Amino acid sequence: MNNIAHIFLMFLHKFKVAFYYLVVAKLPHSRLFPPASRLRQWYVSKVLKIMDRPTHMTRFEPNVYIGNARHVKIGSGCQINENVFIQGGYIGNDVLIAPNVAILSTAHIHDRIDLPIVMQGNTDPAPPVIEDGAWIARNAVIMPGLRVGAGAIVAAGAIVVKDVPPYMIVGGVPARVIKSRKVDENQR
Repeated sequence: MNNIAHIFLMFLHKFKVAFYYLVVAKLPHSRLFPPASRLRQWYVSKVLKIMDRPTHMTRFEPNVYIGNARHVKIGSGCQINENVFIQGGYIGNDVLIAPNVAILSTAHIHDRIDLPIVMQGNTDPAPPVIEDGAWIARNAVIMPGLRVGAGAIVAAGAIVVKDVPPYMIVGGVPARVIKSRKVDENQR
């Protein structure tokens, strides 16, 4: 691809992302205007191409931050509530993400004490992976490079600093396993 075409494609991508933030992300909540969620779903799946085909269960509410949309992939059937911050991440199918969740893909470098942290830069992007059927509750934080297993639940306010095994419930700061969602056959 020649240089002019590459510059044009970069500009076009930035324009699409800017339109998302200026218009699409500001549409009302689906409780007030149900077509707004469907319009946001259409835009992020067809225009930005970061979401798989939406289903009847899919919700995409207002003010969802998606960074520059380069390190974000969202599966089908997800429900993403308002004010979610997705710096980067690969989100599986049928994932629930409550309001005010932060999914981080970079962090500040802070190794040197002779240099202010603000001058040390950021880590390379390491988008977290959230597997199918997980639920990330309100105000939880998922740190860079982690994996939240299939069917796992991250409790409200938890800060996840290590991988969450499938079907585990974690909570706290830092998040720790509370219990398994799997039922022992003897308990049935």
